[in-house]
Amino acid sequence: MSQAETVTHKGSCHCGAVAYEVEVGLEGLVECNCTHCYRKGFVLAFAPRSAFRLTKGEGETTSYFFNRHKIDHRFCKTCGVQPFGYGVAPDGSEVAAINVRTLTDVEPWDWTAQRVDGRSF
Repeated sequence: MSQAETVTHKGSCHCGAVAYEVEVGLEGLVECNCTHCYRKGFVLAFAPRSAFRLTKGEGETTSYFFNRHKIDHRFCKTCGVQPFGYGVAPDGSEVAAINVRTLTDVEPWDWTAQRVDGRSF
């Protein structure tokens, strides 16, 4: 499988209370240095919101907003892991931001990410 291929991946928080499926490729991954992403070690993939399905834990997540309050960062109320977030792309389309480190069917470091200077935004 090439990283550019869009496939259905599965992911979850650490304790398993929250699980999801997402149709996304592993190209164009982003490692951002903003105060939030950097501290949490996120590597992000972006998918259309319609390609994301929460399969477990509808009531087990809570939101965190910061800075411009444009991204709904969702995290597990039990273990604190943030598997995904909801936002709006520059073109106005709804997207899901996936924390690649929470994909359960992807080997660690089987991907490469572009570093983005989010700290300067």
